[in-house]
Amino acid sequence: MNNGAQDPDKKTITRFAPSPTGPLHLGHAYAALVAWDMAVEAGGDFLLRIEDIDQSRARAHWEARIYDDLRWLGLWWPEPVMRQSDNLQRYRAALEQLWAADLVYPCTCTRRDIQQAASAPHEGTPPHGPDGVIYPGTCRRARARFVPDPLPQDAALRLDMRAALDAIARRPFAAPLHFTETGDGSARRVTIGHDQAIKTIGDVVLARRDMGSSYHLSVVLDDATQGITHVTRGRDLYEATAIHVILQRLLDLPTPVYHHHRLIRDDAGQRLAKRDDARAIATYRDQGASQADIRRLVGL
Repeated sequence: MNNGAQDPDKKTITRFAPSPTGPLHLGHAYAALVAWDMAVEAGGDFLLRIEDIDQSRARAHWEARIYDDLRWLGLWWPEPVMRQSDNLQRYRAALEQLWAADLVYPCTCTRRDIQQAASAPHEGTPPHGPDGVIYPGTCRRARARFVPDPLPQDAALRLDMRAALDAIARRPFAAPLHFTETGDGSARRVTIGHDQAIKTIGDVVLARRDMGSSYHLSVVLDDATQGITHVTRGRDLYEATAIHVILQRLLDLPTPVYHHHRLIRDDAGQRLAKRDDARAIATYRDQGASQADIRRLVGL
């Protein structure tokens, strides 16, 4: 039974996983270089993954630009590159496993439904978690107990967080849920509490009806498939790590070391977005910047 521990002697493998929905900017450059530097310094491997699960927004020309920008930065990676859109059956199999264990349920609530239910006068200010407003449990409370029907196709699928955590706790020799965080400059152990996860995370979506998966499910499965030992990503995703550790334990997958780094911001202190073309890597390239200039601009 896997309890999430990584082999300390295993070769370091990092990854950079952009979405092909716009130009890479300085924030992406920093994230890619942090992952690259960590792998190189440890004598390990740097992998590239294309997160194109949202086919309504993914574009081939943006994917081609990703390769060009990263190669210009001096990065290289093994081929072929993994694409999420090639792995839909793997995501489906994981959902069927969780469905068979009665740990997910269908949800037909719209975002407006959730906002209104969470904002009811007696509820006060809607609590927020890693995915925004914490789901108030409308469809969970309304569902019948488990019936071994086929996996629903016409609804979102949510993880029943309480049931999931209870299932983990019942496993023989179950270790506490935890992960190792190195983003503060030294390794520290972060423990995920049962009641705190229910209160601050809630029943997150694992599959959207129009995509067949979600970021949380796909990233956990992709990291395991690629053998990622160290996940480097922005601090804005720190709170989501608890979701990923819970899924790793449910699906008997290893838990990588996590390194949540600072975000690159504009002059107003706002996080960079793909619409911010002025800070696109290609713009700096066209203006004659060098790889060293980009490293300097992002503080490396």
